[in-house]
Amino acid sequence: MTGEENVTALRELDSCAVSDALDTLGLPGAVTALAPMWPVPTVLAGRVRTVTAQPKAAAGPVTHIATPLVASTEPGDVVVIDNHGRTDVSCWGGLLAEAAIRRGVAGVLVDGACRDVQDSQALALPLFARAAVPVSARGRIVQAAMDERIQVDGVSVAAYDYVIADVNGVVFLAAGEAERVIGLARRIAEREARMADAVRAGQDVREVMHDSRFPTVSAE
Repeated sequence: MTGEENVTALRELDSCAVSDALDTLGLPGAVTALAPMWPVPTVLAGRVRTVTAQPKAAAGPVTHIATPLVASTEPGDVVVIDNHGRTDVSCWGGLLAEAAIRRGVAGVLVDGACRDVQDSQALALPLFARAAVPVSARGRIVQAAMDERIQVDGVSVAAYDYVIADVNGVVFLAAGEAERVIGLARRIAEREARMADAVRAGQDVREVMHDSRFPTVSAE
């Protein structure tokens, strides 16, 4: 599948099915520390663009964190910021959200804290982070790199990998594994749908959830 086809397929799934597929294949990708900062009603899926943050070391004015990355994004990209889990300072706010929407950014994930959540919600920009705090990035943190491999809650993520995020959480897919993972996740989702139909039809949940009734989907 093409990159666009992968993203379209992910939007038809949920993070649970993709996480289950990764488990079956023995691959990493699911993170547990990030949550939606406002009640995002849809599935966020897209290709990853990365930002690495670091504490500001030099005196004087600097380019604000994430602005070079946002200025280079393409429609459908998902901005992922590695602030090493820090929750004492924000690295995403309202002005960045305004700029991101105008570039067609699909969503933002922060391994750290954000602020101006109300602005992202008003713009319908999906925003996932560890926390929201009022403390500004100015004078505290800067951008160290962009589009380089980062760590998000212990998961290694490269630029142009894929991500899916929803009310359940965030899951990354390595670009080279995306098609295989998506194919398996579709089969898992189909199995879950059949199981749900059986419960709705009045079948005993103990029987429905027994592997002999609906065998676990394998990686084959």
